[in-house]
Amino acid sequence: MKKQYHFIAIGGAVMHNLALSMVAKGYKVSGSDDEIYEPSKSRLLQAGILPNEKGWFPKKIHADLDGIILGMHARIDNPELVRAKELGIPVYSFPEFIYNQSKDKTRVVISGSHGKTSITSMILHVLKNEGLDFDYLVGAQIDGFDLMVKLSDAPIIIIEGDEYLTSPLDRRPKFFHYHHDILLMSGIAWDHFNVFPTFEKYVEQFEKLAEMTPKGGTFIYCEKDPIVKKIGESHKEAAIKLIPYEAHPSKIVDGKTILLADQMELPIHIFGDHNLQNLQGAIHVCESLGVKNAAFYKHIQTFKGAAKRQEILAESSDAVFYRDFAHAPSKLLATVNAVKNQFPNRKLIAVQELHTYSSLNKEFIHNYAHTFDQADIAIIYLNPKAVSLKKLELMDENTLKAGFQRHDLLVFTQIDQLKSFIEQQNYQDTNLLLMSSGNYDDMDLSILKNKINKNL
Repeated sequence: MKKQYHFIAIGGAVMHNLALSMVAKGYKVSGSDDEIYEPSKSRLLQAGILPNEKGWFPKKIHADLDGIILGMHARIDNPELVRAKELGIPVYSFPEFIYNQSKDKTRVVISGSHGKTSITSMILHVLKNEGLDFDYLVGAQIDGFDLMVKLSDAPIIIIEGDEYLTSPLDRRPKFFHYHHDILLMSGIAWDHFNVFPTFEKYVEQFEKLAEMTPKGGTFIYCEKDPIVKKIGESHKEAAIKLIPYEAHPSKIVDGKTILLADQMELPIHIFGDHNLQNLQGAIHVCESLGVKNAAFYKHIQTFKGAAKRQEILAESSDAVFYRDFAHAPSKLLATVNAVKNQFPNRKLIAVQELHTYSSLNKEFIHNYAHTFDQADIAIIYLNPKAVSLKKLELMDENTLKAGFQRHDLLVFTQIDQLKSFIEQQNYQDTNLLLMSSGNYDDMDLSILKNKINKNL
């Protein structure tokens, strides 16, 4: 008989991908949510598991279920969760379920405040093109992969390990649940201010994760990050394999990054010191899984990045329009600097949407100091409604200018005004960079794309 699982909060990015993966594996799947947006809605509908109506329905919870998979979006008093507990049905967070399904695999966990998705994506791209059999969990849509989650009988699984909370029932970071055999740690910069109120508390999570590396396991860490380097070096006496890494050697020629590898010069699509560090970390993970360097270099040349990571939306001979997921201070700094260093002679217009709890909090905003220094025009957008929903105080222009340490910072709180301003700019010898973990209130980008493509 097919195993049956019910998803509470099925509409989330990872949750709906896990549900689709389980349908593909032959499980019987049902779910509920109070809101389901695109593309989750269409994908669940196509798979035949879109809930008939929005909301929570205890009648969906019955004794024949083999388990409940609980999303972070659900509240602790969710009526379906309450009913499941009454019936004694096992309740899993999605990290717990991923581990439950991969106990017999080699588990690779990619951790860090930044670079996780990019590193994981590089590894998946290389493994797939090398023809290896593997499972995965990644936090973005990647070219060549239908889902963000795959569970099968493959002998290895590559997991993007998030430090955010596991579920309403489990206030620990997700990455504690995966029990890695191979761990990569990219870098640490304070994030999730609402959960880890001090930097020390945030760092402590990564220290605990490194300590979980089993005897005979592997810990790959970026020694360019002083905090990660300290964590790595503190394990020198442990019976594990330690592999420190820095940025891969490269050069820039006419706005293109060239890898310098084994007396070869290999052009790649990605760029920036942070991505060259990510690439070097990915090499070490692939080596640990038996992939030869020659194969890695062959396949990485066709890697174009994960969705919203240095994603090119429009391009002409002297202008590029980039969209990037950068939102935390370290990500913003790395992305702005990467674009400016790649095209030092072009003007850079950089726009950041403050969208997360941390970025909208005036107690945290000073962490963004100097992250915009390399931009010729620096712009902040924040939606008063998003601020209100997070029960925070709307920061004024002077607070933001002081926080970013930029007196000429431009601040917009109306999306139409921002749209008008950036559409009116001259994009000759100019790059445009839109950064956010949100979506700029679904701002229509067609005029901008057209202008830059044609370079009017």
